[in-house]
Amino acid sequence: MQNLLSLIRFPNLLIMVLSQVLVQACLLFPELPLSEALHLKFWLLTLSTAFIGAAGYIINDYYDIKIDAINKPDKIIVGRELSRRKAMFGHLALSAAGVILGAMLSLKVGLVNLGAVLLLWGYSADLKKRPLSGNITIAFLAASMVLVVAVLAEIDNLGVWAYAAFAFVSTLIREIIKDLEDMKGDAAHGCRTLPIVAGIQKTRIVLYALLILFYSLVLAASFYRQNDTFFGVYLGLAVLAPGLMIGVQLRRSDRKRHFARISLLCKFMMLTGTLSMLFFRF
Repeated sequence: MQNLLSLIRFPNLLIMVLSQVLVQACLLFPELPLSEALHLKFWLLTLSTAFIGAAGYIINDYYDIKIDAINKPDKIIVGRELSRRKAMFGHLALSAAGVILGAMLSLKVGLVNLGAVLLLWGYSADLKKRPLSGNITIAFLAASMVLVVAVLAEIDNLGVWAYAAFAFVSTLIREIIKDLEDMKGDAAHGCRTLPIVAGIQKTRIVLYALLILFYSLVLAASFYRQNDTFFGVYLGLAVLAPGLMIGVQLRRSDRKRHFARISLLCKFMMLTGTLSMLFFRF
């Protein structure tokens, strides 16, 4: 069971579900009691998203056996604890379940889920080996995870678009940092990620540009709710400050362990940013 939960990145799936819960309860229906806002169709949506997310992690590990043998040899499950045949079957079954469940909710949700499945396959098989293509794909999928909640509700909400933009930019930053962390294994197996093609210094420049965009989004959100002092203070301390720390640490980082630490800090910043949706309900 522990290997299965590790394979599907269970903590990450919980964060995905939490993000969608916050979008539904805090951005789309803040005036409704939780029992009404979080109805059965919504929970089926989160289940379909979790299925597709789990399937994506499995197919990624399926294609990354040789790379992971260098980057994270102690965390390999596919090909060691689980046969490749069973991993592929699990991926296909979860993907099909996610698409079918989404289509049962609405045709639009089904199409979004199908697109996510195809992009995850393309990412794992090829796009992740190309400079920026894989990073942008995962960032786009992170944004779509937020937007699909509004698709089901059939509501066009500015707050949802804002958090989708936050998800896109913050995920793009973290994905590039992860490429810096995994340069050794990626280079050994012919990947042409941004750090390998452009070098660490030029990758830093790209990251600084994205961080400036990220800071601008956070500041814009703070000014948009300028009458909410607690919201502004929270964004400053829990989201903007970690983002500034990433910028500072990035300047003097050149080892795998340095980038691993920055990646964790980025993940914390993404979580605290997601939790800021609570201010729209309480």
